[in-house]
Amino acid sequence: MAGAGVGGLATAIGLRRAGWTVTVLERRAALERYGTAFGLHPTAQTALDRLGLGDALRARAVPYRDARIRRPDGTVLAALPLERIERRAGRPELLISRPYLIDALLAELDRLGGVRIGYGRPLTDSRALDADLVVGADGINSVVRTAYFGTRSGPRPVGTVAWIGTAGFETAVHGETWGDGRFFGMTPVEPGRTNWYATVPAATTVREVREAFAGWHDPVPRILAETDPATWIRYEIRHLHPALPSFVADGRVALVGDAAHAMTPNLGQGACTALLDAEALTRAVAAAGPGGLPGALRAYDAERRRSAQRVALCSRTLHRFMTGRRPALRDALVALLPG
Repeated sequence: MAGAGVGGLATAIGLRRAGWTVTVLERRAALERYGTAFGLHPTAQTALDRLGLGDALRARAVPYRDARIRRPDGTVLAALPLERIERRAGRPELLISRPYLIDALLAELDRLGGVRIGYGRPLTDSRALDADLVVGADGINSVVRTAYFGTRSGPRPVGTVAWIGTAGFETAVHGETWGDGRFFGMTPVEPGRTNWYATVPAATTVREVREAFAGWHDPVPRILAETDPATWIRYEIRHLHPALPSFVADGRVALVGDAAHAMTPNLGQGACTALLDAEALTRAVAAAGPGGLPGALRAYDAERRRSAQRVALCSRTLHRFMTGRRPALRDALVALLPG
């Protein structure tokens, strides 16, 4: 197993539950407790239930309800479809802090035993791995993907830089505000804190980000003013392009998470799709039994590839729509959405 992120750790849990002995190789010397909030769609919550983690995570997650899409002056354009999701699934969308999710996955691995995590073990050629099953969960720059699928599909920038952080107070205003080529989002994450994310064309400093949103509706300027700049995270948004023709190779190799289908963050589905991958892969492997690994990997690919790639395409399309330079037309279209 390459990679000890959400997808890799969840896959290790599923494989261990199926009776496999698992070794996880992680290039970092230790897992970093960075990041803000992950959204957990009801389907991802079901995957966590099947992995035996649902109750532990729901104890720390918060429901995501009553969120709106707004203009910079605060005018509401539309409601996010959270109520409809909850009504159909019988449970709400949840938000959970990334550090807690990582810690919960590590705690479950420790409880299960039979899993070794080798930190500070960067892969230079995954073909040297002597294992019955090789899982590439090593992110958008996956060494496993390059070794088995070549370099045709790889990280592609979309021309946008994102900033994320956590403010030390709660706000009752949740959702996203869309401006001219930029947007700002706010969600709950845990009591007393607010998760936020933003994109600004060409902004390279904290000061420039604050200035870009200075005239926006409350509490956007306050959130940026009261979040410690030392905790802000800046990253270039990239996605995997073109889409892979398969998530599996050689009858013993499978990709999960960003290694298979890295996407823009606009739908908030990156962690969800990684968890769905992990559960589907380990379920297929567990059902196949000895000697059935090639068929199990084909079943995994058939279940997950088109679905995950569809989500990635929708997220990329939404990114273009949100950051378009014709906000009047975009806002008029958004206002036609139901609810």
